[in-house]
Parts: sequence; structure tokens; C-alpha cells
Amino acid sequence: MRPLVLSPLFASLTSLPGVGPKLEKHYARLLDHEPPRVIDLLFHLPSGTVDRRARPKLNEVQDGQLVTVSVTVDEHRPAPRHRPRAPYRIITSDDSGQTLTLTYFNAREDYLRKLLPEGETRYVSGTVELYDNMLQMVHPDRVVDEQGFANLPLVEPVYPLTEGLAAGNVRRAMEGALTKLPDLPEWQDETWVARERFPAFAAALRHLHRPAEPHDIAPDSLAWTRLAYDELLAGQFALALVRAHMRRQAGRGSASEGRLRARVMKALPYALTHSQQKAVDDIIADLARPQRMLRLLQGDVGSGKTVVALIAAASVIEAGRQAAFMAPTEILARQHLKTIAPLAEAAGIRVAILTGRERGGERENILDRLTLGDIDLLIGTHALFQEDVAFHDLALAIVDEQHRFGVHQRLALAQKGEAVDVLVLTATPIPRTLVLTYFGDMDVSELREKPPGRQPIDTRAIALARIEEVEDAVGRALAAGNRAYWVCPLVEESEKSDLAAAEARFAELRVRFGGKVDLVHGRMKGAEKDAAMARFAAGDTQLLVATTVIEVGVDVPEATIMVIEHAERFGLAQLHQLRGRIGRGPGHSTCLLLYKAPLGDTAKARIAVLRETEDGFRIAEEDLRLRGEGDLLGTRQSGLPGFRLARLELHGKYLGAARDDAALILARDATLATPRGEALRQLLYLFGKDEAIKLIRAG
Repeated sequence: MRPLVLSPLFASLTSLPGVGPKLEKHYARLLDHEPPRVIDLLFHLPSGTVDRRARPKLNEVQDGQLVTVSVTVDEHRPAPRHRPRAPYRIITSDDSGQTLTLTYFNAREDYLRKLLPEGETRYVSGTVELYDNMLQMVHPDRVVDEQGFANLPLVEPVYPLTEGLAAGNVRRAMEGALTKLPDLPEWQDETWVARERFPAFAAALRHLHRPAEPHDIAPDSLAWTRLAYDELLAGQFALALVRAHMRRQAGRGSASEGRLRARVMKALPYALTHSQQKAVDDIIADLARPQRMLRLLQGDVGSGKTVVALIAAASVIEAGRQAAFMAPTEILARQHLKTIAPLAEAAGIRVAILTGRERGGERENILDRLTLGDIDLLIGTHALFQEDVAFHDLALAIVDEQHRFGVHQRLALAQKGEAVDVLVLTATPIPRTLVLTYFGDMDVSELREKPPGRQPIDTRAIALARIEEVEDAVGRALAAGNRAYWVCPLVEESEKSDLAAAEARFAELRVRFGGKVDLVHGRMKGAEKDAAMARFAAGDTQLLVATTVIEVGVDVPEATIMVIEHAERFGLAQLHQLRGRIGRGPGHSTCLLLYKAPLGDTAKARIAVLRETEDGFRIAEEDLRLRGEGDLLGTRQSGLPGFRLARLELHGKYLGAARDDAALILARDATLATPRGEALRQLLYLFGKDEAIKLIRAG
């Protein structure tokens, strides 16, 4: 049960004055939570301030400055009757001899004459622009008299907005939200709070929403840093609970002589790399122990994670048990099957696939064989942890691209058997701070080298204005029998607009290259997607136009060209992932980054890094430096819980302390029974980590 003291914070936003169902929809979009709650609004921190402490004279005001000025209203100039769309202008001045025109569109004259009576003094706030060499302020944010000005905050926060919400809406709602904020017991270590000079949680929130100085709202201020540390501790504590829960349940060692492993390795066309061999050794040692394994295997695009996973599976299968291999999409699941099937056949391992597409009798047959133990390795999507899926004896759960699954999902798969070991794969090399953040409950293996035979990729940046030359070059490559990807841009974060961009480019390239061109995107049905991929892999089509659905795991060695349109809109890690789809065969490969000029500094730096190196680990560190963690793990696309308040580039230095503190709490007060423990339960709820609280109860 959520503590009662938190109830006002988890109430709907419509409980605040002035927020009705219509505005609630806009807040849901702004706060990225459906339905939006009071706590979501309180965590919506200011992006800037209006500073009213300095009140310049009009002759001191600069173009584009946000100011508050005291002016006398000289004259109203309504729009002429025959031009109702013309602006309504009010001429004002001050004793510096300068005038300021207040401009309103679609305004009611009676309202404006009452707001700004001629001959009276008013304080107006807003952005001043030079228009025809005259100072102008369009739709001032505030217009108040002397008494109204005395009641205005001298430093007022400015919030990020979305369409349909005005600054005044958010300001009024925030004041209402602050009245619901209870003073909560301290969940941080008191000596740590004193040493860092942190305010209390509620005081920090009030400080940020009612700043006394413009710097009060800076992300490196004490108030913001306090809240960021709270978020880091909540995350680290939740991970520590998951780890403890997994470790507490006794494991079952799966020891084997290694005959099956040897058969898989013999069937490989190459020897394992040094880091693949080390990862295999670590995993085999983990599997033999009586504690449960929880290991992250991270490696660059094409570093051979699937093979390591199969060798791990062979170990438990030889011990008479089963393995499951879960991927986030159907395309990826079938891709893994394609890689694994010939090796499994050579080793005598029985493999099946289960996705949303297997239905009726076919599905029943797979489930029956699985329960009887006639399937050794089951590959699939989320379908693997539906209720009716029962294994004979599941020993190992392999989860690919885990950051696309939540903690509770990885636990769900592990609960499909007795003491299931978990191996997580990710093709996104992750900087150390982020490994701690998202995978702090795991041991880590890294695959640093690429398998033999991987070709270097020639990466070039080309302005979009030269797109015809790119099409000509692609045409020459197709004529020579090569295959190419053409990835369309993230127009915005919506499947619809990405789809529109891909369909438009597909139609245009189809006119030029005819039936050689195919299309694949996220809104297609699984069977359609697979059919398009199969046509491309077989060479029936040569040019595949796609959205980022091909980002992970698609393997066509004959593809030697990757065109990425509007490369400036992608994060570094994502560009690197896309580029990794080529360079998999013997042919010379080229990646063309099409960008819209002029490039901003960040986009320029991103493209420069990509041209310099193919080392995914270096690229990941640069991506964190340039973009912050959200883009790096694709939080918006993956449903990964990105940070709301913490900014790793600023607050990442506190991660180690949060992790140590979480471990200490768990050692001293595993059931959170002390007063500090009770307070920590509130912290977990506030930051949406209540999944972890269930683990405390589960013992």
C-alpha cells in the first residue's frame, strides 16, 4: 500500500484549481504521464526565470530582452474598422523620453482600455523587439498596476510548455500543487545531507518553483542536486533489491562436461575472439555455481553476442535443462533463429520459435513439446512469458536488448522455472556511469573486438542538397549487383510522421529504380515486415527503404551501402547502430550521412566522431557527453525509465555514493523496518520504483 501521506501527490491534476479535462490532455502530453498527477507537475522543473529586480528605463532596453518596465499609457490606436485583422496598438512611454508600443492581435477594445487606462502608470513584462526601429512588446506576459506589482514575485520561474498550455496555466497549477506538498520524513543519511548542505525534499521543490535568485533554478544548484540525488538513490536501491531478490533465491548449478559447447564451437566458421572466450568462461563458471547468475553481456554491433549466448545455452542443455532467448521484436527473434539454427543443428540442439505469429494448432504443438522437454531452446518475443507458456525445466533466460524491457519483465521470465539464471545482451555499448544506473544489479562482460572478416566502413557526410548525386551513386551500386539500405529520418517522436517520411522517399525511389525498391516500417504487420526483409536478404529487391525498425540485429552480409537521411536528427549511438547493418560481408562498405545544412555544433561533433571511429564504446562515451543519457539508450523509443530530474553529465558523480548507500541500507535494514526505512519506501513510490517494494514483501 502506498503511504497515505503521499495521496495528495498522486491525485489527478484535475484536483487542482483551473485544471479541467481539456487542459488535462495537454498536461498528459507535457508531463509524459497518463493520467497526469500532482507529483508529475511538481517534477516539471523551470527552464529559466523572469528577473524583475532590475527595472531598466526604456532607453536602456536591448532588442530581444525579457524585461519588466514601468510606463505611462499615452494613447490607444485600435485597428481600423475596415481592417479588423490589423493589430491593436497602445503607445506608452517613460521619463527617459523613449516610447514602447504594446501590440495585441484579435483583442477586445473594452478589455484593453480597462487593463491599460490612458494617463495611468502600469508595469508591463514581456520580450521587447525592435520593429521599424521602434520598441515593441507583442502580447505582454503581465500588465499590472502598482498594487499588483507589489504582489508579483521578483524572480518568476519560466516552464517548458506544449501547445494548448499558456505560461499562466502552468504557473497557477504549480501554485496549487505546492499547497498539496507535505513535509516528508528525511530518507537520506543525515550526516550526508548536512555535509552536502542539501535542503529537505519538500523545501528543495518549493525553492525551485519559488526562486529568490535566477541561479536558484540551475541544475547544479543545491535544491536541484538534492532532488537528483534522491532520484539516483531510488534507482540504485531498486536495483539493489532486484539483485538481492535474485541472489536470495538459491540457484541450481548447471555443470556439464562441455561436449555440446565443443560441437557448437566446431560448427563456427571462425575461432572465438579473446573477449568472446573470456565471456564464455565467466558465464560457464556462473552457471556451475549454486547462486543465480545475473550477467550483462555488452558488445558492439556484430561483436558476436548471439554465439556466446548459444554456447551458454548449450551448457545448460547438456545438463538436461532448457534455455529461452527473448528478443524485443519479431524481426530480431527470427534473425536470431537464422543465426542459431545451423549451429544448433550441427550440435544436436532442438530449437523452436514462439512469437505472436504462431497461433492455433502450431502454437499448441510448440507449447506441448516445451512442457514435455522436447524443445531445448525456445526463441521468441514477449510471447515467451505469457501465462500459458510452461517449460519442462528452464535453467537459463537470455534477454536481448534488455533496456527495452522493464525490471518486472525480466523477473517474469526468470520466474518461468526454478532458480533461473539470467543473461542479458545489449548491442548498445554503455558508458560506465550508465551501466551502474541501469544494470547496477548485474555482473558485466564486454566484447571489445569484432569477429574476423568484419570490414572497415567508409563513412562520409554529404549535404542534403546533393541528394541527386547520392541517388546516382546508389543507382551505380545497384547496377553492379550490390544491396543498400536507405533509412528515413526521425521527423519527430511519432511513428506516423516517420512513416510518412519513409513512404514519400520509397515512392520517389520506386519511380527511379522500379521493383528493386522495397519498404519496411514499424507499423507493418510482422509477416509483412519479415516478407520484405526476406525479399531483401534473398536479393529479390536491392534497395530497402526503412525507418529505424532495422536499427538492431538485421543481418544481410550482401548489403554494402547505408544512406541515413537527416543524420543530424539521430543520436550518435543510433547512427552507429544503423551503420553496423553494413560491413558484414567481404565487399567494401560505405555509409552516407545526409544532413541538412547548416549543421549545429552538436550535430557537427557527432558526425565528426562517427567518421573518426567505429569503436562503439568510445562512441557511447562521446554520446553521453554530447547528448545526455536519454538519447543514448533510446529511452523515448524503448520505454526505459529515463531520469526526470537527474542529469548524468552534472549529477553522475553522485552515482557511486548512491550505489554504496543503497548497499549499506540493504545490509542494515533489508525489510525497511526502521524509521529511515519507512521513509525510503516513500522515496521509492515518489520515483515510480514501487515494483521494488513488492520484492521486499516477497522476502
